[in-house]
Amino acid sequence: MATLRALECLVALVDEGSVTRAAAALHLSQPALSHQIAALERELDTPVVERLSRGVRVTAAGRAAAADARIALKAAERAVAAGRDVAAGRAGRIRLACAETMTVWLLVSLLRRWRSRRPEVRIDLMEFTSTDAMVEILMAGEADLVVGPEPTGTTAHVERLGDEEMLVVCPEEHRFAGRSSVRVEDLVGEPFVHYTSDNGNAAWVDRFVSSHQVSLSPVLRTRSPRTAAQLAGAGMGVSIVPASALAVRPAGAVLRFDPQVRRAVVAITTVPSDALVALFLRDLRNQGLPVGGADHVAGVDGVDGLQDQVGDGSGGGDEGGVVGGS
Repeated sequence: MATLRALECLVALVDEGSVTRAAAALHLSQPALSHQIAALERELDTPVVERLSRGVRVTAAGRAAAADARIALKAAERAVAAGRDVAAGRAGRIRLACAETMTVWLLVSLLRRWRSRRPEVRIDLMEFTSTDAMVEILMAGEADLVVGPEPTGTTAHVERLGDEEMLVVCPEEHRFAGRSSVRVEDLVGEPFVHYTSDNGNAAWVDRFVSSHQVSLSPVLRTRSPRTAAQLAGAGMGVSIVPASALAVRPAGAVLRFDPQVRRAVVAITTVPSDALVALFLRDLRNQGLPVGGADHVAGVDGVDGLQDQVGDGSGGGDEGGVVGGS
């Protein structure tokens, strides 16, 4: 197949009408240009120039080839420009998979900045209740970057963005409500608002309490940690929720564990060197996790501090939540 360089030489010959001038225009030696033209003629199996005593003349075949060669060269220029734009973060497409409630908590501010600063970049957002499910679509090539709690396991590139605190929500009249914290053992025998199996929080909570030799007493299950917080606050029982799920203040009390319980928030990708992925990861890293949770929840009234930091759209995050686990 003819090279772009050979086509460029042919177009220069048509435009300049001289090997000398065409070579000078392309910053080539005359033998180098002649070599490119000879290669093109072998590819076409016909002469593209006639050698005359006082120069060359482009043949009909050469002129026909040159017309489409101009189109090909313009397309090549556009291809190079497009690649440079994507590498610089000015264009392209990035497919994000995010834990559903973490989208608002962690990504809204960053997505808004990207929309403002990189309007030509297309961002596709998919939301899930399980990090393991997100990893599956990542490995299938259907996503470029996953953001959520740690998965059960993966061979992809994982970058830790920080930690979030896991908290207990209970009704205002509950015996826990007057405390500053609770121990895992305190949950034994309590009606518990749990999660459905398709939500990663279900497996995380079960592993967590099992590691403390504690059994729970589920009274109902929900797919959403935000709903779990509201149900617990409304008197259905107690629940364990991520701090990031408390953008909407529940009716009850929010308490931390003693000792505090945290879990990692990670970004996962199979293409860490991809230009847009690398830029988005850099911005995620620089932004950090929203303020809230352990540093702003203190005792029974700690939810006020958490609400101030996470729920009003100030600081690093806008509103938020996270779905958990694998």
